[in-house]
Amino acid sequence: MLRVLFICVHNSARSQMAEAYLEKFCGDAVEVRSAGLDPTRVNPLVVTVMAEEGIDLSGKGTRKVFDLYRDGLLFDYVVTVCEESLEGQCPVFPGVTHRLHLPFPDPAKAEGTEAEKLAVVRTIRDSIRERMRSLADQIRAEGGKRPGDTWEGGKNA
Repeated sequence: MLRVLFICVHNSARSQMAEAYLEKFCGDAVEVRSAGLDPTRVNPLVVTVMAEEGIDLSGKGTRKVFDLYRDGLLFDYVVTVCEESLEGQCPVFPGVTHRLHLPFPDPAKAEGTEAEKLAVVRTIRDSIRERMRSLADQIRAEGGKRPGDTWEGGKNA
């Protein structure tokens, strides 16, 4: 089984959405987790827009990436989903086959009225959903095996 870790600064939005979508699209073929460098709490706007898709993040907690590292967990892919989480700031996971950087805008930076913020977060959600659908298609095409040197649509960090 392929093990994937999504990392973002706060584990409050992008990494949570990526984790939820990859789990939804891959089912038991992939073990997926997310974590942050400085975890806070799941963004309420993200909870709202994910609920619109039938995904409940309301009780989801955040976790610190260094706790996973300290616990000795191994991942086949470590995927950073925000600009702030560049490779130099992320821990080196022993046994990591690939590091990918798939940046998405930060939902916390959405401005305007509540409706305008929700519209921005929906756009980000939709981008993450489509990128995770592509990743899931590739995983299924490869039978859940560890892919080759590159993963289509992403870039190795």
